Amino acid sequence: MNGPGNPRDGDQHRPPVSDGQNRPGFGRGPGYGATAAPPRNGFGITALVLGLLALLLFWTVVGGLVFGILAVIFGLLGRARAKRGEATNGGLSVAGVVLGVIGLLAAIGLVALFASLLNSPAGQNYQQCNQQSGGDPAKLQQCFSDFGNQVGSHRGR
Repeated sequence: MNGPGNPRDGDQHRPPVSDGQNRPGFGRGPGYGATAAPPRNGFGITALVLGLLALLLFWTVVGGLVFGILAVIFGLLGRARAKRGEATNGGLSVAGVVLGVIGLLAAIGLVALFASLLNSPAGQNYQQCNQQSGGDPAKLQQCFSDFGNQVGSHRGR
């Protein structure tokens, strides 16, 4: 058999050509064993995506709360995997946790703002006006306009 890697051809530096089968008496050498398992980066990527969604949808409150909590959970799980060497994206996990916490805090802040507005005198007037409107769209719009004016006038102080 003449060809590349055949010592009789003078090409002693090339590895011998293999047909994919092991010859009797020759096992696979080191480095040819089973490949290492690929890193499991799903938690970190999921945390980042959920953190971005929490940040973008915090104004829906439910989106900010749900996605924020899930981002923190997946981020912490992903970071733990990265510390154990099972994942390579510890930075994405941390970014997901940070974005999730920001989205979560923004949603909680929005809930607190709405609660304080509805418990203010202007908010109580708005609720009373809505109850007295009887579902008439024109009256509901007037209630909303009055509420906006009352809140806006308190901002200027």
